[in-house]
Amino acid sequence: MGWAPDYVTGPQLKTYLNIQHEDDDLWLANWATAVSRNVDDFCGRQFGQVSVVEARTYEPKWDSNECKTYVEIDDLQTTAGLIVADSDGTVITDYTLRPRNAILKGKIYTQLVLPGRYIYDFSITGKWGWNSVPASIPTALYIKASRLNARRSSPFGIAGSPTDGSELRLLAQLDPDFKTTLTPFKREWYAA
Repeated sequence: MGWAPDYVTGPQLKTYLNIQHEDDDLWLANWATAVSRNVDDFCGRQFGQVSVVEARTYEPKWDSNECKTYVEIDDLQTTAGLIVADSDGTVITDYTLRPRNAILKGKIYTQLVLPGRYIYDFSITGKWGWNSVPASIPTALYIKASRLNARRSSPFGIAGSPTDGSELRLLAQLDPDFKTTLTPFKREWYAA
């Protein structure tokens, strides 16, 4: 798995949508990519992982009440290869990753806390991202791909027939099941 991968494949969508022919294989492959990026956009994160450790820099925030430096970091699910260093290259070891017990709860670290001092320039080297894609993520893709598949038969957003009384408008809003499936994984980023 790489960074920002497709969370399902075209053949998986084909099976889910019960499509028997090969005419739509290109559409399905495109949908797998497009809907994967829809998931990333909705969640404010992606669920892949870099292939090797890489150094990244972040803007720390000092909390004078707690005398701690807080750093919002990219998603981190493994501490293997994790190095925190100041601008002189001095390795810092007295940090805490948060939320507490994230890995035990199947979550990821999104914050690093340095107690008692403010460091304005440092780098964090790690294997950023998720070790594996959470099970709910493909479920949301199947829901969204089903909608795209139905949309092909209703290019103007209207399905059914007004004369038969079966007219149905496909709303511009996200599917509620798509949203509820992904909401636990939504990350809010705050500007300083």
